Amino acid sequence: MLGHMGHLPDELLELVLNEMPCFYLSFISEGGSTELSGLFVEKPPEGVVANAGSDVTLIAKVDSTSLTRKPVMKWLKGKWMDLGSKAGKHMQFKETYDRNTKIYTYEMKIIKVVAGDAGGYRCEVTAKDKCDSCTFEITVEVAQQEEKADILSAFKRADAGEDDGDLDFSALLKATKKYVPPPKKRQEEQPEIDVWELLKSAHPSEYEKIAFKYGITDLRGMLKRLKKMLSSVYCAAFLKKLDSCYSVDKGKKIVLTCEVVDPNVQVKWLKNGQEIKPSAKYVMEANGNIRTLTINRTTLADDAAYECVVGEDKSFTEVFVKEPPVTITKLMDDYHVVVGERVEFEIEVSEEGAHVMWFFEDVELHKDKDSKFRFKKDGRKHTLIIPEATLEDIGMYHAWTNGGHTKGELEVEEKQLEVLQDIADLTVKATDQAVFKCEVSDDKVTGKWFKDGVEVLPSDRIKMTHVGRFHKLVIDDVKPEDAGDYTFVPDGYALSLSAKLNFLEIKIDYVPRQDPPKIHLDTTGNMVSQNTIIVVAGNKLRLDVEITGEPAPTVVWTKGEKIVTETEGRIRVESRKDLSCFVIEGAEREDEGNYTICVTNPAGEDKANLFIKIVDVPDPPENVKCTGVGEDTASMIWDPPKYDGGAPVKGYLMERKKKGSSRWTKLNFDVYPDTTYEAKRMIEGILYEMRVFAVNSIGLSPPSLTSKPFMPIAPTSEPTRLSVHDVTDSTCSLKWLAPEKIGAGGLDGYVIEYCKEGDTEWVVANQELCERQGFVVRGLPVGEKINFRVVAVNIAGRSPPALLGQPVTIREIMEHPKIRLPRALRTKYIRKVGEKINLVIPFQGKPRPVAIWYKDGQPVDPKMVNVRSSNVDTILFIRAAEREHSGTYELVLKIENMEDRATVIMRVVERPGPPVNVRVTDVWGFNAALEWDPPTDDGNCEITGYTIQKADQKTKEWFTVYEHNRRTNCTVSDLIMGNTYQFRVYSENLCGLSEEPRVSKNTAVIAKTGLEMKKATYKEQDMSCMPKFTQPLVDRSVVAGYSTAISCSVRAFPKPKIIWMKNKMIIDDNPKYLMVNNQGVLTLRIRKPSTFDGGVYMCRAINELGQDEVECKLNVQASTRLSGLNRQQLGHLYRPVLDHLIDNPHSASQLSTKTSRARSLNSVTGQGLSLLHPGTGLG
Repeated sequence: MLGHMGHLPDELLELVLNEMPCFYLSFISEGGSTELSGLFVEKPPEGVVANAGSDVTLIAKVDSTSLTRKPVMKWLKGKWMDLGSKAGKHMQFKETYDRNTKIYTYEMKIIKVVAGDAGGYRCEVTAKDKCDSCTFEITVEVAQQEEKADILSAFKRADAGEDDGDLDFSALLKATKKYVPPPKKRQEEQPEIDVWELLKSAHPSEYEKIAFKYGITDLRGMLKRLKKMLSSVYCAAFLKKLDSCYSVDKGKKIVLTCEVVDPNVQVKWLKNGQEIKPSAKYVMEANGNIRTLTINRTTLADDAAYECVVGEDKSFTEVFVKEPPVTITKLMDDYHVVVGERVEFEIEVSEEGAHVMWFFEDVELHKDKDSKFRFKKDGRKHTLIIPEATLEDIGMYHAWTNGGHTKGELEVEEKQLEVLQDIADLTVKATDQAVFKCEVSDDKVTGKWFKDGVEVLPSDRIKMTHVGRFHKLVIDDVKPEDAGDYTFVPDGYALSLSAKLNFLEIKIDYVPRQDPPKIHLDTTGNMVSQNTIIVVAGNKLRLDVEITGEPAPTVVWTKGEKIVTETEGRIRVESRKDLSCFVIEGAEREDEGNYTICVTNPAGEDKANLFIKIVDVPDPPENVKCTGVGEDTASMIWDPPKYDGGAPVKGYLMERKKKGSSRWTKLNFDVYPDTTYEAKRMIEGILYEMRVFAVNSIGLSPPSLTSKPFMPIAPTSEPTRLSVHDVTDSTCSLKWLAPEKIGAGGLDGYVIEYCKEGDTEWVVANQELCERQGFVVRGLPVGEKINFRVVAVNIAGRSPPALLGQPVTIREIMEHPKIRLPRALRTKYIRKVGEKINLVIPFQGKPRPVAIWYKDGQPVDPKMVNVRSSNVDTILFIRAAEREHSGTYELVLKIENMEDRATVIMRVVERPGPPVNVRVTDVWGFNAALEWDPPTDDGNCEITGYTIQKADQKTKEWFTVYEHNRRTNCTVSDLIMGNTYQFRVYSENLCGLSEEPRVSKNTAVIAKTGLEMKKATYKEQDMSCMPKFTQPLVDRSVVAGYSTAISCSVRAFPKPKIIWMKNKMIIDDNPKYLMVNNQGVLTLRIRKPSTFDGGVYMCRAINELGQDEVECKLNVQASTRLSGLNRQQLGHLYRPVLDHLIDNPHSASQLSTKTSRARSLNSVTGQGLSLLHPGTGLG
């Protein structure tokens, strides 16, 4: 920017320097040094060079150890542009705070730098009465060809749409000045051009073109200065122009108002040089001299320059539309998934079309850069989608808007394959079918079958199937070589399922005819002991019992005392040759018990007892509740399940979710053995709910009932800046500031405690929480040294205490009384009658002083004046001031034998009375001399002048001659000869003019000299005459449906009575006919005549001297059109009328003037009139 200043005229350079802020001037004067001592610990580098398309991050750090409140940081471009409103996809701002070092870190990140980002920048930090700032410059390096090709892109604002945006010349010139054009032939030196004169004489639409041409970067500052210079020039059209700029929130209404000189003048409103048309959005109003433009429901497109134009005069202004911050109305949920699952982080914002930035940890996610992430927008809902989660996706995800932030945690665990049904050992006979079947938790898992370590390949006898979660190996026509160990190995998992295939050989021996029955139980299957079988609830139990005996024995199954005879149903008995099958489909807890199988035949019987045990998942845990919370933790406790499912409970799994959400997040992956748990990594101030699952060897229980909602909160930090405000013989006044960290638990109040020096027992000074940041501890022993501390309290408990550095001695300190009289009361205090008087005079002194008011040496009357005094001030109050309240007031402040005094002189004034004895003392020529005496009542203040008015005795209208005349005499000049004048005088003081004037006792007569009026003799003529038609009616032929008229003129005095007749019948109040009499020109207008309106029309004029009449014939044609007549026929038709008008020019002129509105009847009439002689003057 400084490089361009050398080319500007001296006047313009002085303007730019005057408009710069003070710190920028110091930057110039010190040769570019930006070492400012202040709040910054780290500043952005002075010069930043970036390549177009890359990202740039600028960091500034502020030390807050000496600050009483949080600092406010602003990033600005150039001199005035606040970049905070530009936050979005292109510019991002971030703020962090280190609690240990008390340092704030501010970051500004520019995504994909473009040429328009080049220029001077400034960051300012303010904190109450302290401030600091620094400047830096960004240079964008762009390829020469690329820069030339896309130079216009720098003119657009980064966040604007295709059709809106302002030109940013500051950025454009910074970027384009690096382009060096190819050398050209040396041209003649151009004369030096004064840019300032160009701007003053140019149209506003050309300002930016001139700035671009001559390298002006601070155009806005120059225009402000130009406006100030031009504002002094008198504007003939505007009494009050538009304000220099207006600011409005997006979606709100704004009214632009100006005042014009002429209340009837029409104005135009322009937007960016284009005229605005009235509509529902733009409402233009005129009320007297006031002109307003109302813009309803403003958008970013309304951010523009506006003009109000009156003739050649214009009034300019600018409207800035501020976009409200976008808040997050629905927060992000936490997710706990396994590898490969789909994750959708969903939030909801306050406004449709808002820009949302997604971050993973501290890295921003982009659609084109990170292809694995997908972004979805649906109205106000924004979703981040991870199609298949991996272990690398574990972490914290953030969503940022320009007015809100939310985060959610993603936890991903390895896939664990669960075996829902294991392979069972099989014993089959030759030619039978062997089926190995297993079920796993994932239906997408594939696997391989092995026999004795060798992979099994499919064949005609061996088939392998995979349907959903079930895997089967089917061997038809079993042979002895099929016996062996079979194993199923899932692909991708360190897991295998094994079972054994036993081949049953059938030996044929000689069996006697009588063979006792025998039960052969297979103890290698589900039996865990000789007579116990364990079955998982829901599974199927099929117990095949081999039975021998000759003849075939009878089989009976019993449960307890009940015989099971059903051959169909859930519990049934199936019988085959030499085999009895006991089947339980979907085992339930009620199926547990002792079962007996008894076989009998004539040769004897055999019996076997079995105990079937049903095991299940445990019942859900009970009484899940929160016993305590911290800043981001919560302690949970619950009771074990009432029923463990027949297997010992191994532990528990916990889940939590945010209240209102439907997404549960796992808290532990490994089984947790205890019934107490501390949940961590929660967000303070968010309501959570928890539930617990019990786990045994069978599986996972149903979830417990959800706990009551709880919120992680923590106590506040200690109060800050605890200090002693005042000490008396028995009290101590303390003051402090709020804690630096309050948290979601809020702040309920403070507890103040004290103890004597050397003691350890603290005494609570306040019975109820103190909500203010100050407290007076009372009842303290005189002379003792007392320690004080203050503790902040909220729903989470007490904060750490804030202690005084040293004990306080309880003893009042004597302080002399001192009145702090305000500067406005040190001179004469003047008020008008009826005004309110409220004098607040602060003072100091210990112990509490006594304030006494006196008026003119006497104590004030409490009926006239109200007085109130406190520990630190006294107030004198008068509701409505009167003249008698004037006087000298004295305030006396006493402490024992010490005192201080202050005096206030008060004067209550009002309007004066009128002057006395106003008189005309001399009259000469066109002048009159006046004198008067001052008023008897001056309104209690000095008379500042008089206003003199005069009035002519003829018109009685008063005109002001002099204002603010300080003398009691004056001379009135420029009076009109022959008139008699009276005068009146108003007196004037500080309150204004007197209510009534005083009128002069005598008048001033301006006599005429040397003039005599000779009255001319006048002979009155007799104008009476009988009616005489000077223009007769003319026969006419008209076309039906076209309105027509017939006219004539008459001369008569007195005014005659006119009667119109058709076919000798008087035309009365018929709406079809309109009769007009305009100063003797009589017209009968016939509205849309028909053929029935044809006939003879007569006009008769009658007065007391006689009568006269004329008539004509009207022919109404139904089919012929007048437009078919040629010029000769038209001349023949109008010849009688035209001949009469030519012979009587005066009548023709009068008829033409009085009937001018009838000239628009039709084109035919115009053709007829064009035939008049030029000498008549009617053409």
